[in-house]
Amino acid sequence: MTLLNLFWLFVLGFATWYWWRAKAIKDGVLVAAKRYCKTMDVMLLDDVVYLRGVWVKRDSGGQLRVWRRFMFDFTTTGEERYSGRIIMLGRKIVHTELEPHRI
Repeated sequence: MTLLNLFWLFVLGFATWYWWRAKAIKDGVLVAAKRYCKTMDVMLLDDVVYLRGVWVKRDSGGQLRVWRRFMFDFTTTGEERYSGRIIMLGRKIVHTELEPHRI
């Protein structure tokens, strides 16, 4: 096995690990979005969340963490579509909000 083959094997393994980990995080955020929408008495649309931003920020303890912003769509009346947002810092959800909407 050459060094180039080992490099490509490492790249493939890392990409697979990253995809698996990102999917697990996204599934957890989807569950949190469903729960939040239920408590706010709105309906999550399409049963999907989508990643809209990734950054590196410091947490309250000063450690570097991955900051992620997920977006989702919801409705109150079934006629209009609104956006919601979930912010994660590391593995914790630190903020969830819905844009202003009709009740």
